[in-house]
Parts: sequence; C-alpha cells; structure tokens
Amino acid sequence: MRHTHSCPPVALCLSLAALGLSSALPGAAAASQAAAPATAPTKLPAPVQTERFVLKPGQTVIGRVQAVRIKPHQVLSDIARLFDVGNDAIMRANPTVDPWLAPPGTRVIVPTQFILPDAPHVGIVVNVAAMRLFYYLPHKPGQPQVVITHPVGIGRLGWPTYTGVTRIVGHIAHPAWIPPRSILAEHAREGVPLPRVVPAGPNNPLGNWAMPLAAGGYHTDVLIHGTDKPAGVGRRVSHGCIHLYPEDIKQLFKQVPNGTPVHIVNQPYLFGWKNGRLYMQAYGPLKDDKRAWKTNTTLLGTMLTPRLVKHLARAHQRIDWPRVKSLLSDPKVVPLPVSGHGLSGNALVATLVENRLPKGSAWNGKTHLPLTSAQFRAIMAQMNGSTHSKSGGQRDPSDDGHDSGVSRPTD
Repeated sequence: MRHTHSCPPVALCLSLAALGLSSALPGAAAASQAAAPATAPTKLPAPVQTERFVLKPGQTVIGRVQAVRIKPHQVLSDIARLFDVGNDAIMRANPTVDPWLAPPGTRVIVPTQFILPDAPHVGIVVNVAAMRLFYYLPHKPGQPQVVITHPVGIGRLGWPTYTGVTRIVGHIAHPAWIPPRSILAEHAREGVPLPRVVPAGPNNPLGNWAMPLAAGGYHTDVLIHGTDKPAGVGRRVSHGCIHLYPEDIKQLFKQVPNGTPVHIVNQPYLFGWKNGRLYMQAYGPLKDDKRAWKTNTTLLGTMLTPRLVKHLARAHQRIDWPRVKSLLSDPKVVPLPVSGHGLSGNALVATLVENRLPKGSAWNGKTHLPLTSAQFRAIMAQMNGSTHSKSGGQRDPSDDGHDSGVSRPTD
C-alpha cells in the first residue's frame, strides 16, 4: 500500500568508487581510457536476512544496519515492507528524506539492527515503544536459540496496547470482526457508522489471521492479527490490538502454538553488547508514557542488566553519558555505541546493499494492494488525523510519527 518520492545531503555520501565512477581528473581519465578498458560498475552486496536470527549465548544485538538507493516510483513505505521494518521506524531513521518524493538514487537508511528487549527469551515478546515483536522459537537444551522478529502496529492515544504477561489462546483463520460498542459509538459520532459485523475478506481490518490473547481486565479482546492496511504497520493505529504485515502474521499463525507466553513491554531505551562495546538503541517514549526517562537516571539505569555491567567492567570501559543524554533528547532508532574509544559523529555504520527483497523474507514482494499514489496519501492523511494539503504533500517534520495518535484506528 504505497507509491511516490526529497534529496537529503546524505545522498552524496557514497564514494565515487561505490557508484562505479572514476575519481581521476578529466585529463588523466582520457589518457587512462585509451590504455585500459572501462571497469564495470561495482556490484553491491545482497541485503542480509532481516527476520530470522540464530542467537549465540548471551547475544543481545541482532541484524545489521543497511542502506539502499531509492528506485523510481518507490517511496519509503515500499522499502519498509521490503525489509520488514515499520513505517514509523524508516521515516525516523531518514528524517531528511521526503517519504513521498525522494528522487531516484537517494540514499535511505534501513534500520534492520535491533537490541533485544529486556524480557525472558521465551515465546513472544512485544516492545510497544519499538513497535516490534520477537518470537523465540522453542528449542531443546544444547540447541541454538532462534528468534524471529517483525514490526507491529499498536494502540493509538486513548487506546493503549496492554503491557504485561499473557498468552496465546486461539487461532482464527479468516476472522469476522465484531466491533465493540465503544468503537461502534465512536464511528457513529464521526459520521462513519460501522456494521455490527465486518465479514472476512479484503476489507476486514483483522486481515486473514488472528490470535486472541488471554488475561483478565480490559484487554480480553486484544488480538495479534493481520491488517487490510499495511501502511499502518509500525504506527499507532489500533484500538489496542497488535497487528502485523499480512505475510508476517501468516507465518506466525503457523508457528506459534496455543499456550505460548506473551510478554508485552514498554522499553523506549535499550542497551546491548556488541563487538566489545555497549550500544544504546533509543526509540524515545510514547506520547502517553509519563515516566521521567530524560530526568530520572535511576529509571534509565534499570535497563542496564548485570551482564552488561560485567561486560563494561571486564573491558575497562565507562559509559559516555553525554552521548547517552544526546540520544535521550534525539532518538536515532538504530543502535549506536555509548562506550569505548574513538566515538565521533553519530557513529552509524550502514552497509549499502542491493535494493531488493532479502533472502528468507516472509513476503514475496508482490502481494500488495494496488493503490495509486493519491489513494495511499489519502489513507495516510486519514491515519494521521490531518490532510496533506497542510504541508504540500510532505510529512510534518514536527511529528516523528512515533507518538502521534490517529483519527480512526482499524480495530
């Protein structure tokens, strides 16, 4: 669900060699062409796996930050789905790139590296602040642990997604949606009444697969499910449910058995250990998260596990607190080092890869709703609770999307 293209200064960062061009002066180039045949453009490496990872003992950071050159008629949401990341994450990783009008060749950071949430590595873990799900497959003692990760959409302002411990209690293929009275009343007030039952089909906001969660209290109606609007994955668009790209929920539906525990956490700042350094991944708190993350150092310190503290001591390293403070104020979405020597700039290293579907993806790269650019913009405007006419078709830079509400959620 998408289509359309801004050219940030970062697009000029690639070396001439990476573009397959000669860096010689014009006169020297003419002489060298007569002496030797022209070299072929440098072939970019294939994109790496973004969904399934085999964990080493104690591993807390998975994946690799990648970068691509945007293609004609491609928009950021196209790349997000191609690499199985959320729409909010890819926009925040590329704040200077217009999500609709980036010229072909614009360099786009793909945030496909993740620090695992501080939660048991059992069953499903959802970090609502990261808008991401992790499924730790069952394994026998002595066997390596495998984790599968996908982006998710979560509850909007006023309808927060439940946090706590629950479990999967069912599998419903091609579900019908029965809107609760509160949602029926809300839509009626907005002048867009809903039917009492939305049958299974392409217009059902639950998609084709749903897994109910069990627990007491208000969240008994919470589901992990698909969607008829893939553009909402990685955004706050629901009435509390957790939804995934259609291809991702189809895969999980087959893999996750009933009774699987589900830990839903809200961790906007994560720490992990990689290549002898402490890394921090800053998503920033959701707008309705009232905890004092920026001023309460004790609160932030709870995310430093005893294992990470031991790593720091053994490496004789200290945390670069000014750098941590900078990430608290300006979350970068991708993991960045906050200990060790030689820290400079934003220390982001992204591997430029081919702009194509990574090997092992759940998506086939083809099954998407055939929307025009205008239709997709209209949907996104509806979800943002505003119209593109206010900003000339571009995203409002004052709204990073991470903690924004929407006017009409899907479930």
